[in-house]
Amino acid sequence: MAVRQVLRMGHPTLLKVAQPVAKFNTATLDRLIEDMFDTMAEQGGVGLAAPQIGVSLRIIIFGFECSERYPDAVPIPMTVLINPAIEFLDAEQQADWEGCLSVPDLRGVVSRYTRIRFRGVDQFGDVIERTVKDFHARVVQHEVDHLDGILYPQKIEDMTRFGFIDELGLGKKAD
Repeated sequence: MAVRQVLRMGHPTLLKVAQPVAKFNTATLDRLIEDMFDTMAEQGGVGLAAPQIGVSLRIIIFGFECSERYPDAVPIPMTVLINPAIEFLDAEQQADWEGCLSVPDLRGVVSRYTRIRFRGVDQFGDVIERTVKDFHARVVQHEVDHLDGILYPQKIEDMTRFGFIDELGLGKKAD
């Protein structure tokens, strides 16, 4: 339908806790989700949260067959997840580079849980529950953080591992 502008770090909407979605299977919700997928595709992302396009609702999308930014990543099914909740399945975490469409041209190392279970609903109100690991788990955690007003730089423990892609020699990896 439409590619929307992605808000950048510093915009107040990105710092707010998003509101739960109460009505499902509506034309308005369908248009928003379609716009989110169009925007994510245009930007080459692997995930997007509604607050990133200025809509403070608890909606995330994610997934890809193959990603130019993450060429070695295992495909993730295209998913709409509304009002999500995450359960960490063990204490194991892994530190890795992250980027974000709202923090363009920058990367930082963030620790994330390696195995999670997430639960929520799709745009029709049907329950989704999956257990995922590794990159898939990282993407879900990153996007859910957006719903709580958190951007990945807030989770960086060592600021010497944060900077511009070109300066860090990382190529074009981003969320």
